[in-house]
Amino acid sequence: MKRYFAFQWHITDYCDQRCKHCYIFSERNCEELLSMSLDNMKKVIVNIEDMCMRLRRIPYFYITGGDPILHSKFWDLLKIIQTKGYKFTLMGNPFHLSDEVCRRLKDYGCEKYQMSIDGMRETHDYFRKQGSFDCTIEKISCIRDAGLKCAIMSTVSGINIKEIPDVVDLVVENKVDIFAFGRYCPTSAEKNIGIAPLEYRDFLDNLWLKYEKYKAEGVSTYFNLKDHLWTLYLYEKGLFKIPETARKDMIYDGCHCGICHVTILPNGDVYACRRFESKVGNALEDSLMEIFMEKEEMYRDYDKFEKCYECELRGFCRGCPAVVFGTTGNFYAADPQCWKR
Repeated sequence: MKRYFAFQWHITDYCDQRCKHCYIFSERNCEELLSMSLDNMKKVIVNIEDMCMRLRRIPYFYITGGDPILHSKFWDLLKIIQTKGYKFTLMGNPFHLSDEVCRRLKDYGCEKYQMSIDGMRETHDYFRKQGSFDCTIEKISCIRDAGLKCAIMSTVSGINIKEIPDVVDLVVENKVDIFAFGRYCPTSAEKNIGIAPLEYRDFLDNLWLKYEKYKAEGVSTYFNLKDHLWTLYLYEKGLFKIPETARKDMIYDGCHCGICHVTILPNGDVYACRRFESKVGNALEDSLMEIFMEKEEMYRDYDKFEKCYECELRGFCRGCPAVVFGTTGNFYAADPQCWKR
């Protein structure tokens, strides 16, 4: 087990944007905007502490929404987390950031602030809203000047895949601390990520060459290889080797679903992963320990993974089951962008 257990905590649904690829507002979901009350947030923290104490893990909070800053008790929650000494990251929009807000976030112990860039200006604003691109770029220095790390996340689909290399150049130019991307997770049967397996491999290959070039030049941006198909790519390149001591029946890395991550929504609902329909309980009604040990067991049934089961990388990769579920409706099916035969 990893030292930290991650809690992606959506404290509110209120948001300044209605992004075209957002899973929260997809398919006419979330028509009633909710925010978790401060009393309920305190109850959730007690539940989290009980679970982590019993698992001998340390909680790490990824506080998000919606836009978490829009929650009326946002700063009260941060004060509680600060008092308890827990580390946290914020994932939100750029619109309510200022020098003062960023300095205050730093004072409360925030480690980094994550925003999104989903293509160059026209494409990004198409996904999100007019002016979002320029506002996001503007706030990078605001975040960094306050002593926070700035993370940029991109959601990759067939619409913007050709622009991601330009986004990499953009984040390096603006001295972003961390860059990562994940694939778009379809939210209904008629939607498709629009990327063929070999096209995706070529995309990774091109980005890897760009990453290596920047690292050789001493660029400080950390390129987080978030998508687990990076493991397959590096394995084929000879840059990742399976340890001789690795057991075939053990899981060492790959998708965190059912291992070291859960999502909590404003109404308390707990999801194994927020990127697909995976409700496993409610943090205001159920023990998170029992949810993790019992309800999430189905996501740890690795013998059911149809393609990954026989793969030598099963313990390290397994692709993205959220993309799989969104594409096929079957959590255990083959990753649609996996090119391995």
